[in-house]
Amino acid sequence: MYQRRKFLQQAGLLAGAFSASSLFNQLHAAEMEHAEKRIKNLSPEDVAADEDYWTVIQQAFTVNPNIINLNNGGVSPSPRVVQEAVERYNKLSNEGPSYYMWRILDQGREPLRQKLAELAGCNPEEVAINRNATESLNTVIFGLELKAGDEVIGTKQDYPNMINAWRQREQREGIKYIQISFNFPIENDEEIVTAYENAITSKTKIIHVTHIINWVGQVMPVKKIAQMAHKHGIEVICDSAHSFALLDYKIPDLECDYWGTSLHKFLSAPIGSGMLWIKKEKIEKIWPLVCNDKPRSADIRKFETLGTRSFPIEQGIGEAVNFQNAIGNKRKEERIRYLKNYWAERVSVIPKVKINTSLKPQYSCSICGVSIDGMTPGELDAALFNNYKIHTVGIVWENISCVRITPHVYTRIEDLNKLVRAIDEIAKKK
Repeated sequence: MYQRRKFLQQAGLLAGAFSASSLFNQLHAAEMEHAEKRIKNLSPEDVAADEDYWTVIQQAFTVNPNIINLNNGGVSPSPRVVQEAVERYNKLSNEGPSYYMWRILDQGREPLRQKLAELAGCNPEEVAINRNATESLNTVIFGLELKAGDEVIGTKQDYPNMINAWRQREQREGIKYIQISFNFPIENDEEIVTAYENAITSKTKIIHVTHIINWVGQVMPVKKIAQMAHKHGIEVICDSAHSFALLDYKIPDLECDYWGTSLHKFLSAPIGSGMLWIKKEKIEKIWPLVCNDKPRSADIRKFETLGTRSFPIEQGIGEAVNFQNAIGNKRKEERIRYLKNYWAERVSVIPKVKINTSLKPQYSCSICGVSIDGMTPGELDAALFNNYKIHTVGIVWENISCVRITPHVYTRIEDLNKLVRAIDEIAKKK
């Protein structure tokens, strides 16, 4: 009987996340289908405020009830089904690593590539699976053919690992890295586009844009920037670490040339998973970050020669895709924006409290910055955790100084009520 159960378990694992015997189908499909029936005729905006529906989603997570985690902008927890997939694949791998990893689990990459491409609305032959946005975007940054004197435009508010990658090319090869700066929040797309355009010279080759600014959650007009850049013959790299599986869009909608994300943020995939997208006709000219026997190939898989890596983490991504699809992109976006506005609107009227992020839907979604007069971000972050067990993160970067608060689909309204009370009490003491 034990051997039979073991065989059936392995057979289910080998069938993969996109089979009828997937862990998602075993653990969540029935209850989520039942929840879906009740709200299927409601708009995403109406579903956003339906606490009964979101209670079903919340129960799929295993977050610590003793801590209110509002730093999902860093790393989001995975739902139970994703955790169990990774654990089971890991146990299977260790029964015979070189067999189960290289001959079995490795075969699951192509179905996963297909499903990620469907979620992203793009050609599977443009998708590479790797470990995070830093790896994805560094692949492009270091893989581009640039020479001394070529110029790249970014901003001081971009993510540090991308800034440092460009600076490294600048120091080593003599390219020119230009950083413009913004005072967020900005509620005018043309102001942002114009700032990039004004920095263009005859030597500009690349514009690097962050889709959602990780410090304060500003949504940047990537499509408008890309359209402007292409008129000048300039390519665009998009850092979408914080937008994928949060905003309801397809990669081609952005009209960028290169794109990268971390799947362990709003997709809630296993920690240490990422995705790279390169427009098909541009793959050939990008050198891989890690060696490949055909570095000038037009095959997107040349960016996946990472050597031995975590196959369980990679295959766990599939269950995260299942979970995402069961909710729906637009519903998820509207729910998380609803949660952000729920707390931010309430604290915005408290004396001494400042919101550092636009609350208009086209300019923000989940991430929101808050500050209190007379307190440093570190002091406010510490007060929230030490006195209320609310985990956030203090941000001091360039011209940005605030505490970043980021809810997710598992965040409960009562937790946000506690956050509002906490900010009110802390502000009154200052």
